[in-house]
Amino acid sequence: MTTSTNRRTDRLADTLRRTIDADRVVISGAAYDTAVKVWNGAVAHRPDVVVRCVTPADARAAVLAAREHGVALSVRGGGHDWAGRALTDGGLTIDLSGLCEVRVDPDAAVAEVAGGATGADLARAAHPFGLTAATGTVGGVGMVGLSLGGGYGPLSGRFGLALDNVLSADVVLADGSTVTADPEREPELLWALRGGGGNFGVVTAMRVRLHRTPTLISGRILFPWAQASAVLARLAEFVPEGPDELTVQCGFLAGPDGAPVVFVIPTWSGDDARAGEETLARLTALGEPLVARLGATTGHDMLAGTDAMFPLGKHVEIRPRTVPALTPAVRAALLDAGDSLTSPLSAVSLHSLHGAASRTPATDTAFGNRTPHLMVETIARWEPGDPREPEHRAWARDVSAALESGAMPGSYPNLLGPDETEQIAHAYGPNTERLLAAKHRFDPDGVFHAIPLPIPSRPSDVRGV
Repeated sequence: MTTSTNRRTDRLADTLRRTIDADRVVISGAAYDTAVKVWNGAVAHRPDVVVRCVTPADARAAVLAAREHGVALSVRGGGHDWAGRALTDGGLTIDLSGLCEVRVDPDAAVAEVAGGATGADLARAAHPFGLTAATGTVGGVGMVGLSLGGGYGPLSGRFGLALDNVLSADVVLADGSTVTADPEREPELLWALRGGGGNFGVVTAMRVRLHRTPTLISGRILFPWAQASAVLARLAEFVPEGPDELTVQCGFLAGPDGAPVVFVIPTWSGDDARAGEETLARLTALGEPLVARLGATTGHDMLAGTDAMFPLGKHVEIRPRTVPALTPAVRAALLDAGDSLTSPLSAVSLHSLHGAASRTPATDTAFGNRTPHLMVETIARWEPGDPREPEHRAWARDVSAALESGAMPGSYPNLLGPDETEQIAHAYGPNTERLLAAKHRFDPDGVFHAIPLPIPSRPSDVRGV
């Protein structure tokens, strides 16, 4: 850092230490190194100061200090955003990972989730009460960040996206004020948060609806690549057209020998266990599987299995597309992607929006696409220092390009990179103008930057509603 930058950092740190325990304001050392370690090891952003929050008041003090000193800020929850937006280079990062408590009200079937809690934290807290939550597919992902941007998961067909289960949120706004957004207090802020991401303030806690699911059956089925064409064609009737109780994640990844294999991860959340077993047996019969491990499970165990597949520290680039179904053109693009796989760590994963998630009216939340669809997540991953990094990145972009002609406008904001301007412009569908107006109302100076928002096309797009 330059001398002037050092002075600014010292002044910022001194301001914070007057209101926050000095040990929680870090600019170097082991605590700093831990705070800037995120899931994507390729992220090189380095904030000047990290505030490790243990109370909502810490987050408020950090926002006010950043405003006072004119520095950019970011908010880190689970640290899983592949584009590295949890860290602000040369600015201040509000680290919520210390705020990870989950409190469950079993009678109301509601959980209060602190801002740094992960999907695994929530699933683990709900399980002793016979409850489960609409989480994502990876346990290490921050629950607040996932929910604010969408939240496809294994229970989406029956209970909706993660954001559909958010009841209220406690938010520190850009002026340092703290509000609770719910249907009675700040309903427009709640609307914007449910799909518009962390672009409106620091969410220090939220309340989410939980569910009783006496039957939860899941597992993994793997098919050899030689059967990929036939298996994908037969899968078309299950995704995204299956019953609410069945949500299927599918795609391909590299097997032990480096060659791709098709994976199918079905989850049955219906009350009728026998119907679930029969439905999952039909999926096993899509081909001649290499592996078919299915059985009763818990939400926490499902997440743990995926976490093991995608550990911290690999280098990552993700390119999403949204397609209406497993059409012949989409299947052809997926087959080409598997044939051209450049890294044994890379994968393509398809997430289904159907059932309950598709029946929420598009304008009820900021999430813009409620038409049944598949979100195709192309994940390029490689070891740090791999000389073929440009090839791996090119592979992800080529797969995205191959899917473009049959894709729906826009795609999943939680996964869109900052350079995907065309998809960003359409990501929120009919909600774009209202979302930009909410941004102007709650954060007129643009203090918060999270998942990408469209650029206003005309001044009226940012007027208050």
